[in-house]
Amino acid sequence: MPEDRLGQTADDLAVVLGARLEVCLGDDAGSEVGLNRHAFGTTCTREPAESSGPFATIAPVSEGFSATDVGSEIGRHGRHSGGQSRQDRTLAIGEAVLLSIVTIVAAYSGFSAAKWGTESSLALAQAATTRTKANRAFQESVTFRAADASTFNAWFTAYIAGDQKAMEVAERRFRPQYRVAFDAWLETDPFTNPDAPAGPQVMPEYVPTGLADSRELDREADELLTEGEDAAETADNYIRTTVILASVLFLVGISTQMPVRAVRYGLLSVGIGLLIFGGVLVLLLPTPP
Repeated sequence: MPEDRLGQTADDLAVVLGARLEVCLGDDAGSEVGLNRHAFGTTCTREPAESSGPFATIAPVSEGFSATDVGSEIGRHGRHSGGQSRQDRTLAIGEAVLLSIVTIVAAYSGFSAAKWGTESSLALAQAATTRTKANRAFQESVTFRAADASTFNAWFTAYIAGDQKAMEVAERRFRPQYRVAFDAWLETDPFTNPDAPAGPQVMPEYVPTGLADSRELDREADELLTEGEDAAETADNYIRTTVILASVLFLVGISTQMPVRAVRYGLLSVGIGLLIFGGVLVLLLPTPP
């Protein structure tokens, strides 16, 4: 029990037992003392003095307040004090329960934020790696395209010169993938048909090695980048929810130091509202991977 409550109990008990008891002294040492009544019926009398002077004998003080009445008053005061302590205990239990719930939800929110942050970092790293592979495949396709163009130029030069043997040598240097497009181009009669394609590389059959791979890798890199950005946004949302829940811990923490019960109730109500808001945000967010 707090010290101020102990002091109040002692004061009330002093009133119950008849504080301000007075010993009645007359003007003369040998005269009888009159009756002095107090709030609870306590009387003080003195018999005539057996001797004069300052050492007069005072009779024992009689009390009109019985032991039963004292017990009744003490019980009444105990019930009154017990009602106040029950309110304080109820408030303390509510604060403890709120702290427990907030601690669990905040721990889950912080864990989810960390997991989504890790997921974002991994996805972005994979996106960067996949993009590098896509660029490498594209550069490979550019190299093969340049080689195909070089062999075709050799064949075309031999064709213009009418050197059949040189044309055959140039054709043997064609890659299999390029040979398919070259044959399809010759079928269009490019030397007499003005509407024929300009060369084998513009034919639909021509697919340089690495070009399809680079396009597929670029698509995967875009998907991984989107996943990383979404995971980072989810981690930020969990961090914001954790901050809200941390404010609840702060409010409940300072409410325990407030001597005014109304202030404690107010802080506890605000904390409950923020807890509900943070809990709804947690439920709306995706679970950690």
